[in-house]
This record gives sequence, structure tokens and C-alpha cells, in this order.
Amino acid sequence: FIILGSSVCFCHSLNNTVVSSDPPLLLLPLQPPERQIAVGICCMMKKSKSKPMTQILERLCRFEYITVVIFPEDVILNEPVDNWPLCDCLISFHSKGFPLDKAVSYAKLRNPLLINDLNMQYYIQDRREVYRILQEEGIDLPRYAVLNRDPDKPDECNLVEGEDHVEVNGEIFQKPFVEKPVCAEDHNVYIYYPTSAGGGSQRLFRKIGSRSSVYSPESSVRKTGSYIYEEFMPTDGTDVKVYTVGPDYAHAEARKSPALDGKVERDSEGKEVRYPVMLSAMEKLVARKVCLAFKQTVCGFDLLRANGHSYVCDVNGFSFVKNSMKYYDDCAKILGNIVMRELAPQFQIPWSIPTEAEDIPIVPTTSGTMMELRCVIAVIRHGDRTPKQKMKMEVRNPMFFDLFDKYGGYKTGKLKLKKPKQLQEVLDITRQLLAELGQHNDCEIEEKKSKLEQLKTVLEMYGHFSGINRKVQLTYLPHGQPKTSSEEEDTRKEGPSLLLVLKWGGGVDPRRQSPGGGAGRAFRCMYPEVKVRVGDYAGFPGCGLLRLHSTYRHDLKIYASDEGRVQMTAAAFAKGLLALEGELTPILVQMVKSANMNGLLDNDSDSLSSCQHRVKARLHEILQKDRDFIDEDYDRLAPTCSASLVNSMRMVQNPVSTCDRVYTLIQSLTSQIRKRMEDPKSADLQLYHSETLELMLQRWSKLERDFRMKNGRYDISKIPDIYDCVKYDVIHNATLGLEDTLELFRLSRALADVVIPQEYGISKVEKLDIAYAYCLPLVRKIQMDLQRTHEDESVNKLHPLYSRGVMSPGRHVRTRLYFTSESHVHSLLSIFRYGGLLDEEKDQQWKRAMDYLSAVSELNYMTQIVIMLYEDNNKLSSEERFHVELHFSPGVKGVEEEENAPMGFGFRPASAENGQKQTDPGSLEDLSRDETDRAVPLSEPITIQRRSPLIRNHKTGSMEVLSETSSSKVGSYRLFSFCSRQSPEMKQSGLGSQCAGLFSTTVLGGSSSAPNLQDYARAHRKKFSSSSLSYKDGFEGCSMVPSIYPLETLHNSLSLKQVNEFLTAVCESVYVKDKQTKEIFNCSWAFVLVFMFQAVTSRGQSGTRTHSEPEPPWNQPYGSTDWIGH
Repeated sequence: FIILGSSVCFCHSLNNTVVSSDPPLLLLPLQPPERQIAVGICCMMKKSKSKPMTQILERLCRFEYITVVIFPEDVILNEPVDNWPLCDCLISFHSKGFPLDKAVSYAKLRNPLLINDLNMQYYIQDRREVYRILQEEGIDLPRYAVLNRDPDKPDECNLVEGEDHVEVNGEIFQKPFVEKPVCAEDHNVYIYYPTSAGGGSQRLFRKIGSRSSVYSPESSVRKTGSYIYEEFMPTDGTDVKVYTVGPDYAHAEARKSPALDGKVERDSEGKEVRYPVMLSAMEKLVARKVCLAFKQTVCGFDLLRANGHSYVCDVNGFSFVKNSMKYYDDCAKILGNIVMRELAPQFQIPWSIPTEAEDIPIVPTTSGTMMELRCVIAVIRHGDRTPKQKMKMEVRNPMFFDLFDKYGGYKTGKLKLKKPKQLQEVLDITRQLLAELGQHNDCEIEEKKSKLEQLKTVLEMYGHFSGINRKVQLTYLPHGQPKTSSEEEDTRKEGPSLLLVLKWGGGVDPRRQSPGGGAGRAFRCMYPEVKVRVGDYAGFPGCGLLRLHSTYRHDLKIYASDEGRVQMTAAAFAKGLLALEGELTPILVQMVKSANMNGLLDNDSDSLSSCQHRVKARLHEILQKDRDFIDEDYDRLAPTCSASLVNSMRMVQNPVSTCDRVYTLIQSLTSQIRKRMEDPKSADLQLYHSETLELMLQRWSKLERDFRMKNGRYDISKIPDIYDCVKYDVIHNATLGLEDTLELFRLSRALADVVIPQEYGISKVEKLDIAYAYCLPLVRKIQMDLQRTHEDESVNKLHPLYSRGVMSPGRHVRTRLYFTSESHVHSLLSIFRYGGLLDEEKDQQWKRAMDYLSAVSELNYMTQIVIMLYEDNNKLSSEERFHVELHFSPGVKGVEEEENAPMGFGFRPASAENGQKQTDPGSLEDLSRDETDRAVPLSEPITIQRRSPLIRNHKTGSMEVLSETSSSKVGSYRLFSFCSRQSPEMKQSGLGSQCAGLFSTTVLGGSSSAPNLQDYARAHRKKFSSSSLSYKDGFEGCSMVPSIYPLETLHNSLSLKQVNEFLTAVCESVYVKDKQTKEIFNCSWAFVLVFMFQAVTSRGQSGTRTHSEPEPPWNQPYGSTDWIGH
């Protein structure tokens, strides 16, 4: 039989003839009559005629004894249930406009087999009921509370809203948190962000075109309606949708979270891009529980994978996978078997249950003998920022003490105020004190008026508080601040006081996020490339990374220290890396981990190690001698013979004379700024980043006061601040035309190139000692990352049965990005340089790398240290199975550095020497005509490639490469099988080589992963103007990449065992040193007395780590392995 409804027909035999008919229901005999099982489809026409439903019903009709009856929408809406078609099994589900009450009445009247229970669908429409049922079934879900704005239930409507939290019926939710309407049909879900991340909210809605959410600056929760408030779960920007067909089958797909940037990724057919993923055993159990608890055979729900657990956050009821032939086959087969199992005996139809095959296990794929990228680790310094500034003042007013007490300052004696509400209170106190000082000149206010005015000016900057770029620290001084002279002793006030330290600046300007974003876009190109001809990313460089990430084969975690500039750089980098859109705040909250790092990336600059104190004292002593540097000074200050340090010392010659000149130039600068302020034309002048001439004068006047001390000597510690300020003004405020700024820049840079690197140790031993103090937890974490890459099987994986078009569903790349400050980058580089990783005398490539690092004078913004791990699965029992590469970039190019830029040896040059190699200058255009990459078996020898000449492109400020000729027989093997042939459309554009500076391509012929973005620039030629590619703007002018030094390969033939033993030795050496230090102290009676005293006085004190708060793994004693999934 064939059942026709509203012009839709299905046949159960391939020999049947398709017949169309206008009547709503028609029964046509096509074969000798047999008892058939009628499966009724009762839903809105939009659902019954959808592609997934059509595909499934076509397959369902292939069951010999099943026919399908589709209820016409007109009958459903307008006819009484008595007139509805008859059926033995009913598939019915609610959607917008569907009369669920009538469907329930029909089920009571006809009593068919229900695939999805109808009464439970009332509960699915109410999120409160959904969460209640999930809780009763023991299914994990985010912590939540319900706000019922119901006059009959006043006890369920208690809402207290704070700056960064809400309290719902006594339950507190810190931002970020989620606000969901209780009605499941209302898709206007809001996510509220903390002020420390920029505040505002992300507003989710049903997809409209290519958008599913928008960012809003509104931070207050909605005041009408009932909502569920729940804890925000950090999922790294990916959601998982699960579709069940019965309790024993679940299909899962990953998609980009709509809360991330609101852009819906669509394929060439306009469908949202999703990729099937593997469910863990626990997640399969959750799917079974959801299916049974809601009595929905066909059921969809949302899964959040966060912090090593899986949480259900929504149950959608009847849902189909949108585009998977395998799923359609499975779904029809399972539904048909359910129908036959339940009804065949009743109708005396002969039928036996078929046996189901087991799931095929996932099999890792390799490319013959080619190596596969497994892990990328990068430690990156933050991006360009405004100058950091600091002001100290002693305060005694009772209002400051009240504020100190209000926020618990007496517990530790210190208080840090960063939240907007806290900073507003400080500003209110300051305004009140200034008002009193103005009205009563004789009133006794301890604070100096000038500093109060500066405090007020800084706190009023930007017109609002963001909680990122300013903070106030208060320290309790029981006897007041110590004075340094007898004159000050005479005027010293008795009694306690507070030391107020105001810190500001150091912020990343929203208009200057391109360094992080551009570096993120460039970073994509380090991953294996793939061809993408359709979709949003067609023709983009770095598609391999985007495809890995979107297909859930990329384990990405981004860490950042708690400084605002570092966090915003990490968010901008993630935005560029993953081709996201929109504001940084949602990306920061969801993608960047910065809380509870416990020293991983942060350090207390006020608590220096004893070694660093000694180093700074010796540095201060050497630089206070009023004479030219002599050989003894070079021996004392540059024992490592660093080329950049020696060159800087030669430029400085006499440190005191140079400081005299710097001080004179600062005085000249402040004088010029004052004259500008007196000029009426400068009244409304706005400098870069909304700075005023008054604020510019304040920061330079402060440096003028602090640099030259009262005894006439210079405070060497201010040299980095002077260089920071003048570099900022030369780059961003050059339009002011202030005289002698370039001379001040050159001199302060020379001094800074001496002071800054030596603050982290003068001798090799000191450099290592200080480096261990700064970044030992980071070294341990890096070692963990490398070790767990090939051991961790608990990661989320792409499902191979549904991965059409994915050539390597088993590939899984682990990426860990660590964003931090200059101190950690200097320290980590010192460990690699001086820790004994390789012997320069025995390894020529390492010697060249050390010579290159010695020539680098500054680790500028966006400095990168990159470790890449590759695997050859054909050598499972060999040390050669894992291959490690070490890369480095000194970051953003400085002012006037083009002529003195250090010469590198390219990105991934060959590693073993094998004779001379001839090079041909060629032309830059040759790069666009590279042949397709050819993979070379690793059994062949890897030979060295001699250093190739570099072209200095003064127009773009980038280092570009001369292409190698085809006469090169050996020397540039491509170790990894990728495809880099450019499309003809891109080759025909012909726009110079404006984007070759992303990575050093000195040996591009031997670099399989080195990006070639020249064709990308050509394809986008119309977007650029010639003026936008000036030296000053670098690549930022074309909105693609900043002017950053290319990555240079330090070494590319390290084994994982070699690196692991080195990192182990580093950690063990510190452990042994600490142990020896403790043994020395244990032999001291003084230590015993101190220990006894502390034991007595510490009883009952709070603030120590409890047993319920274990140390993170990178802070645990060496050898501990109590960690997973970090």
C-alpha cells in the first residue's frame, strides 16, 4: 500500500509506482493486500516536509510491513481529532503553532504506539521543569537558581544585583553568568560579563541569516519576566549537540558556540557547519538517561564540555541531525526496528530482531612515513600598550582607613582595588578631600594637593572604569612611612598611615588590537595546510588550523596572567587565530584562562629574589661611574659576551654622561609640553589613546623628578620607564613635532639595552637563578604538555563514521598558548640558552642560534617562543618517533631598527651540514610560483641549508627572502606532507610581496609549514591602498598582520627524549638547590627559633591554603603526577 497525504507519497517497494493526489488522504492498492503497520506523522508541515524528515521516512518505508501516513497540516489545525487519519504508531512533536492538546486527545482516543511521549512535551517547554527532571535523574547540569516573578510566589522573586554578581533567592552568581527565560520557546538568552573583562553582555537569539548573537554594552539584568540564572561554563568556544534515537543510540555534533562572536559558520549550501564528535562512555550514559527521563525516543539536547566534565544545559525534544546520510540510515533502521519489535507480534507479522554491529573504534591515521603535527606550545609577551605609570602617596584621612577596613585590608595588611565600584569610592573620597581643601585653606588634610589632583585626574580618565587599566593598592604602615632625612624626621607624623599606590597605563588600546590579532592570524600558518574552496574561509591562509579546530580535532587552551594588557592580547590573538568576529570581551571570558594560575604566569615584582637584589645593586654601582667603560667594566657587566649588550655599552660609553644628556632632554621635553599647553590652539588637543597634554606632562614630569635623585645620582631603575615612555611617544605622538625626541629615544634605548636584560642576571649562573624563580612552574607545565600529547586518550575526538570529507579524523593537535609579561619571556629564554639543552661546540645549528639570540637587543611586544612536536607513527619504538622544533621571534619591530636588525637563519632550516649550497637571488615574484610541496621519507638524510641572503624591504618594514633556484639538489627536504599550491585566481592578482614577513622564509624552499601569504595579499589587493603600507604602519595598514619579526628556527632536530631530559634536569636542579638550602637552615639555631616562633603565632591565622585547595600541578613537588587535562 502507499499512503498519500497532501501530495506527499512514500512507497515500501522499489517496484511501486509513485502516484500524486490532491485529496488529503488516499489509499491505493499496488500489491495483493497484506496487513501493514501504519506510522502516522503528526506535526507542522514545515517539519514533515523538511529534508531530514523526508530522508528518514523514505528509508523507513523500505521496511516491508511499514507504511507512512503524513497528517496534513490543515487537518491537524482545523479538523477534530475524530477525523484525523488512523495509525498504529504515532510520531508527533510540538513546534511553534502546533496544537499539542489535540495531539494528546488523539493519542487517548486511538491509543497508538507513541515514539515520543506527548505529555512530557509540556515539561520540555518549561526550562524549570527540564532542570528539575535532570536533577532528579542525577544528570550533571550547571549550578542554577530560578527567579519566578509570580505574585503568588513572592519568596521565589528575591533578586539583588551587584556590580559583578547577582543574588537570586540567596544563591550568588559571579559574572560571567547566564540568564535564560523560563519558556523554552524564548531563545533570548543573555550572558553577562565581569567588569574585569570589559563588562557588557552577549545576547543570543534564534539564528537570523549568519548571526546568532550580538554583543551589548548593557550590564544590568532584565527586570521583567521569569528567568533561570546559571553559572557560565567555559567550553573553549565549542558546544556539543547530541541527538538520540532510542536509549542506545546517540549522534553528537560540535559547533562554534553562538556566545563566542555571534557569527554562524555556514557551508556552500548555507547550512551551519557542524562536525560529528565521539561521545565518552559517561556522555553516552547521559544520553540514555535523557532519552528515558523525558520519554522521547527521538530527542536532542545540548552538552557543555568544561573543566573535564560534561553538563546538560538544554533539552530540545524531537530533533534531527540536519545533514548526515549515515545518521538518516541509522535513524530509520532504529525506528523501524522499534515499530516492528513492538507491533509485529500484535499483527502476527513474522519478524526477527537483527543483530547490531559494534561501533568501529577510531584508528589514528598517518601519511606513510611523514610526520604528523601533534603539539604546539607558545609563550608570548603581551602586545603594544600605553606606558605603565605609578604614583605613591601616604594617606591618613579616616575615610581611607574606613575603605581599607571595608574590603578586609587588615587581614593581610594589603589591599588591591580594581573593580569599578571600588575605584569609584576612591574617586569620591579624593573629590571630597579636594573640595574641603579648596573651601578651608587652614584645614588639616595630610595629603598633598598635587597628588590628590593627580589621583583624581587618573581615576577620571576615559569617562568610565573598565577594571583593566587602573588599580589602587593600599598598604598598612603601623608607624607611618619611614623618612630618609633628618629634616623629614622633624616633620614626621606619629601614628599609623596607609601607603596608597596608584598604577595606571599599560593598557591595550581597542584601536590597536591588531598586533595580537595579526599575530594570531599568522600563527595559523604553522599548522598543516589544507585546501578549502568553499565556505567562509575559502582562500584564507591557515585553513588547516581552522579546519582542525572546527572539526573538534584541536585541543586548544589559552592562558594569561591577571594583567589586563596580557588578557586583552590573548583575546585578540585568539580572535585572529580562530577567525572570530566582534568584541574581545566574549572571547576573553570563554577562551582565555587567567584565574587561579597560582604563579604560572604571574609574579610579584615587589618581592624580588635575593639574587635579583644583588644583581640590581651591582648594576647600579657599575653605571654610576663617571668615566668611559673600560675592559674591567665589560668583564663585569657582560661576562656572557652578548653581542647586543657589548654594542650598547660601546654606544653609551660613559653612563653618567649619557644619563646627564638624557636628563637634559627630558627637561627640554617637559618645557616644550608646557609651552604647548599655554598655546590656545592646543586646548582641545587629543593625543593617542585619549591622553591629554596635561597627562603627558605629568608622566614626563614624574620621570624628571624620579630619575635624578636628591644626592645628584641617577636612579637606574627608571631607565626602562624612560625608554618605554619615549618609545610610546615617538611611535604614537610623533605628530606633536617635539624636538630631540629621537635623540632621547636612541640614548634611552642604548641604556635600556644594557639595564633590562641584565636585571635578569649578569652571569650565566645568576641568569639561571633568577629564571628559575620566575618561571619554574611554567617549565613544569610545558613538560607536562609535551608528555601528555601522546598519552592523553581522554580528549574529545571526531567520530570517524560521520566524517565525510575529513581525511584524517584521528588527527588530534594539542595547542597551549601562554601569554605573559617580559620577565617570564626573558627567564624562559635564559633557561634554553644557558640551561644546557645543547652543546654549542658540538652542534653548529645551536651555535648559530645562540649567535642570533646574542644579537637580539630587545624582547619587544609579542615576543614568541614556540615549541612544536611532531610524530612519526612508523617508528613507535624508536627515539625518532617524536621530533621537536624550537622557534623564536623577538616580537614587534622597533623604531629605526631596520638597519641593525639581527640576521636569522629562517623558519625550519635543515639541521645537518652537507657541503656548500648555491643560491640565486631570483626575484620575490618567484615565491608565487612554488611547486606543490613534496613529502620526503624521513629515512633520507636531512641536510643543512646554508644561510640565504635576506632582502630588507624598507617600504613595508619586513624581512623578505630570495627564492632558491631549482638547481638545489639536496638540502631543503619538506618533512611534512602538506599542499601549498595556490589557486589560479589568487596567482593572477599580482600584488608584490607585502605579507612575506610573517615568518622568516630564508629557506622557504625547505619549509613545509612556512606560510606564503603573498597570494592572499594579491587576492585582497582592492582592500589596500599604497599609503596604508608605509614603514610606520608596517602590515597593520592592510588590516592583516602587524610589523612583527618573523619566527626563526633555533633548532629543528631535537628528540622528545632529549627535551624531556633537559626539562627534568632543570626542575630537579631547582629541587636539589631548595633542598640544600633547607638543610643549611635546619642546621641553624636561628632558624629553629624562628620556626618555633612562627608555629606559635600562626595558630588560628587565616589566609593559608587549606587541604581542600590542592596546589596546581606546576606548583607541586617535582615528580608529582596528580594532574590531567590541563
